Amino acid sequence: MEGVLRNRAATVSGILNGVDYEEWSPQTDKFIAAKFSPQDLSGKQKCKQDLLTTYGLKADAAAMKVPLIGIVSRFAAQKGFDLIAQVADRLAREEMTMVVLGTGDKLYEEMFQRLNKQFPNKIAIKVVYDNAVAHKIEAGADMFLMPSRYEPCGLNQIYSLKYGTVPIVRATGGLDDTIETWDARAGKGTGFKFSDYTGEALLATVRQALLAFRDQSSWQTLMRNGMGRDFSWSASAREYGKVYDRVRQLRNAATQTTERVLV
Repeated sequence: MEGVLRNRAATVSGILNGVDYEEWSPQTDKFIAAKFSPQDLSGKQKCKQDLLTTYGLKADAAAMKVPLIGIVSRFAAQKGFDLIAQVADRLAREEMTMVVLGTGDKLYEEMFQRLNKQFPNKIAIKVVYDNAVAHKIEAGADMFLMPSRYEPCGLNQIYSLKYGTVPIVRATGGLDDTIETWDARAGKGTGFKFSDYTGEALLATVRQALLAFRDQSSWQTLMRNGMGRDFSWSASAREYGKVYDRVRQLRNAATQTTERVLV
């Protein structure tokens, strides 16, 4: 379809998926340890503590200060796990903790299981899909890693924004469309992005996010920027409405042209 779409580019519209904020919101989520909002972020710390405990990791005062990266995904190369594999050992040695949820290719399941054995206090994995734990990760993690090879839209990075969990994504498809690169000087942006499909680019961007996390005042601005974005179905519906309005206007114009010709 690529050739057809390129030829019709002027008449093709792309509309992002919407998400259900009644299910995915830190103010109403029934699965998380504490509710929180852009105005009161204190509950997020309780969610982080609960998430660490859920994964059997230390949740003392020292552990709470270490940035926590979450992953919820199908384990496949399309989701960028081949990039993680390229730099896994170096990534594991960074000052961070990582919790992973998902199933998929044995190669990547075994990679995370090996990392868990090698770094039991830093990397934890659940090889399963559990909706309640997915909610806990969105609410309790500080960052969400999504380094996909391609992603038409993606939902988890949108959930993450709502929960103040800063996305680290590859700039492709909907990930590129929904995440704005963080500019600490201007206080603008919602996350971190890399373009090159390499492990080195992924690692460099994770390190950038870990460095930014040290300035908690600036980090909370970044969190609130994401929490304020609207990716609800109402927003998507408005975009569909615009497309239908445009089609109606074009049809009316074509009808008027035909009538003039007939006259």
